[in-house]
Amino acid sequence: MGTLHKEFWLSEGEGRTRKERRSGAFCSYLPSFLEDTKVYLEPDVVGDVGRAEQALAKLNDEVVALHSSEGIARLLLRAEAVSSSHIEGLSIGARRLLRAEMNLAERDSFKYDEAAAEVVGNIHAMERAIDAGASQDRITVATILGIHQALCKGTRIEHLGGKVRDAQNWVGGNSYNPLDAEYVPPAPEHLPALLEDLAVFCNDRIISPVVQAALVHAQFESIHPFLDGNGRTGRALIHLVLRRRGLAHNLVPPISLIMATHSKSYVQGLTEYRFLDSDDEASIQGGVNEWVSFFAGSCLRACDEASSFEESAQRLQASWRERLDSVRKGSALDSLLGEMVGMPLFTIGTASAGMGRAFSAVSSAVEKCIDAGIVKPMGAQKRNRVFEVPEVINEFNIFERKLASPMGDTKAEGPVRPVPENTAKNKRN
Repeated sequence: MGTLHKEFWLSEGEGRTRKERRSGAFCSYLPSFLEDTKVYLEPDVVGDVGRAEQALAKLNDEVVALHSSEGIARLLLRAEAVSSSHIEGLSIGARRLLRAEMNLAERDSFKYDEAAAEVVGNIHAMERAIDAGASQDRITVATILGIHQALCKGTRIEHLGGKVRDAQNWVGGNSYNPLDAEYVPPAPEHLPALLEDLAVFCNDRIISPVVQAALVHAQFESIHPFLDGNGRTGRALIHLVLRRRGLAHNLVPPISLIMATHSKSYVQGLTEYRFLDSDDEASIQGGVNEWVSFFAGSCLRACDEASSFEESAQRLQASWRERLDSVRKGSALDSLLGEMVGMPLFTIGTASAGMGRAFSAVSSAVEKCIDAGIVKPMGAQKRNRVFEVPEVINEFNIFERKLASPMGDTKAEGPVRPVPENTAKNKRN
């Protein structure tokens, strides 16, 4: 799938140790163009892909019937953004993320949180990718740059947004030279042609959507065209492809949650996809098959967990209605109950705007929810009050903890990456 190119790193003398300051030879990886790539899937991998596509289609068809499908889609998108960021070491709890989102909507409702702002940027990048997949007639390099720009906006790396790197980067090793790096992507002069090839491949409508999403993600990660934010942009492209191909017309399940949990398999799959300097077609295709199989399996489990979360959300809404005793159909209270799954932190203003209801009607509905113990005011301020829905935040945390376990059950096997604290402990605090 590509070739190694021997290059020389000339140190500028920076670094704390001799190892960091040294010069020397290293090898960068130059992937083949996707337009030149032939994919021959083995029978069992064809089965993996077929099951993943059926699960994605089923999830998206059935979610239409849910009253709060848009809210659940938003919450799953948050989960996807959080988990995608986890792969890059950004560990953010649900409340921190929601507060950072509220800051953008309400202007300084909470103190600025730099780390949480990066995860919010990830949400915006995924939203940008989904919009592009749904609305653009043709994906271009500008589309990809726009997704990266949305990711970086309002963060410490905003100045890098949408700018293709003009210097060598690498993964692993130290920050001063690529001599001990785990992976060195292609040199800058190769990037324009590789990105153009990737964008063209995003427009293909013949190959299987799941295979296409798998290859687009792996190829983008191999190109690594930006100085920062490559992983999150690459995972956003999964959303773009699956939405564009019509397989995820309502929501994309949190595939990155699965890949973050199985990070060793994820890295191994990418490594096998990049089979190096080989004329052995069987070996090359074997690597592609391993990666596609892992990706399809991640899609399948993500669909299962999204369906399970959906059922939990429905049970939660049913319990709210029982506690409220009587909810008139079509009322502001009825609408609020449908929206709160995807709106765990809100003000009367944001809820009113999102629901298209009068401020006074929403305010009255919120007060009823407070009396029923469903909604809780945050802080003691009298104006511009912020409200949270603790049970939704707990469900979000339970969902994330569950998917951080390789077994899908934290009692059988604990989380293998940073996750929110146990919700039972949160309830006592």
